[in-house]
Amino acid sequence: MTAAAPIPRHYGLDWLRIGAFAILILYHIGMVFVPWGFHVQLASLPWVAIPMLASNPWRLMLLFVVSGYATRALAVRHPTILSFARGRSIRLLVPLAFGVTVLVPPQIWAELVSKYGYAGSYARFWIHDWPSFRAIGGVVPTPAWNHLWFVGYLWVYTMAVAAMLAVGHPFARAAQALFDRVLGGWGGVVLPVIALLLIDIRFFPGQSETHALLGDWLAHAIYFPALLFGFGMAGSERVLDSFRRGWAVAGIIALASYAVAAGLEWRWPGLTGAPEGFGILFAGARAVQGWTAVVALIGIAERFWNRDHPWRRTLTEAVFPFYLIHQTIIILVALALRRSGLPLWLDALILVAATVAGCWTFYRVGREVRWLRPLIGLRPAALGDGSKRAI
Repeated sequence: MTAAAPIPRHYGLDWLRIGAFAILILYHIGMVFVPWGFHVQLASLPWVAIPMLASNPWRLMLLFVVSGYATRALAVRHPTILSFARGRSIRLLVPLAFGVTVLVPPQIWAELVSKYGYAGSYARFWIHDWPSFRAIGGVVPTPAWNHLWFVGYLWVYTMAVAAMLAVGHPFARAAQALFDRVLGGWGGVVLPVIALLLIDIRFFPGQSETHALLGDWLAHAIYFPALLFGFGMAGSERVLDSFRRGWAVAGIIALASYAVAAGLEWRWPGLTGAPEGFGILFAGARAVQGWTAVVALIGIAERFWNRDHPWRRTLTEAVFPFYLIHQTIIILVALALRRSGLPLWLDALILVAATVAGCWTFYRVGREVRWLRPLIGLRPAALGDGSKRAI
């Protein structure tokens, strides 16, 4: 059984989730112009990496922390662990399957056309090449989930939490007390920073996330503990209070750490030619920035943003459909702009405008069509009820 005290709705974390997804969309637009490699690119500008580093170390970690809080809030509403696991599976796996089948294939086709001279039509690609389970041209694997890896990882982590609840329910009170004692106060800041430093410098130096699920130990070492932290934080007024009181100090540390990483990136783009040891300094600065930014943002949300607004309900509902469709829009618009000859600043404005308009249209149409709602991550509409419920 999951019966426990209800977790109150935290409006501040809703606003954080909305903001984090908005930053994620802008980040993926930036990927069209940065030298890091993307499905379709319009330029390779080293300076674009500087503003992107401002959110790179913390945006996904924050989303997993917030998801952990939401996971606990949802778990205590279900009468059994089985009903919780079933409900989350439907809400996550149905949109994931829809995304992999319908939303991701245009991204792969555009990448093949842009980078590898693929001459086939999209229809031919979707029918013959997409379900082939091979690397087309030896370089682009199909099928794939691209940006939807987040949804897949979230489902796997949620099922792991469900298993932990089923096995460890008798120890729940003791586990929460230990969480409060160890991670309340400065423990909630210092210990995760130490863990991230060890992960980035000692255990996985120079490695990158693969988002392939199996074998992606670097990502799992960061994101699963982040989700568990959010799960514990949902029942810990002590941790929330310490973040509320310490947000300013954490924010200053995060900004200082970002200044170090950004300075190194500005002086040696990609750290090419940087003196020995500066790679460790860069990784350490990013680790410190990542968690202290999460602490500062949660503290700000707890202290200043934990209030409702008429737009919150709609935006909270819209973020998942926005997430599902946004990268497909970005890539297809970028493909159309490749030979436009427009200035890059105008390309960027068009990408932002087209992505916002496309995401909003996808959400507004999807929410009104009953059979589309589960496919885009929305709750089924109640019969005879035109109101829409937030996810």
